[in-house]
Amino acid sequence: MSDTPVIRAPASKLIARAACRATALAQWLAQPWLAQLALRLALAVPFWRSGILKWQGFLQLSDTAIDLFSEEFMLHLPGGPYALPAPHVLAFLSACGEVIFPVLLVAGLGTRFAALGLLAMTAVIELTVPDGWPVHLTWAAMALAVAAWGAGPLSIDHLLGDRHSRHP
Repeated sequence: MSDTPVIRAPASKLIARAACRATALAQWLAQPWLAQLALRLALAVPFWRSGILKWQGFLQLSDTAIDLFSEEFMLHLPGGPYALPAPHVLAFLSACGEVIFPVLLVAGLGTRFAALGLLAMTAVIELTVPDGWPVHLTWAAMALAVAAWGAGPLSIDHLLGDRHSRHP
């Protein structure tokens, strides 16, 4: 045994060092390009899943989709609820948007446009299903992030020259 005293760093320095390492690891894992890709995919999935169920063939809406817009969905506005105007047209446009916008998001083509389209759809969905606001708020936040920061480098937009990605 040695009589040499062991010098230990104070606990606060050890905690600070561990916090710095954890922060560095988080920054290494949460790369902006990965966050942008994850946001695009996470926003696309629920709309794609909903949209694909509204079709029974090429440009042929399912009866369920038409019934939803004719019978189930109502606009929850003051003095309402009110029936949707032109439910067949709205069902068709909704089904088109719920398939086209997610495809654009995943491909990273016209990404900001697609994100704003899904943001507008989210606003309308909130008016028809007001109790779903926690999920709708999440969709709106993702759509706003994609519209603000763009598709990122793993996208067709980037290949076409959209290098105006802002970093948070």
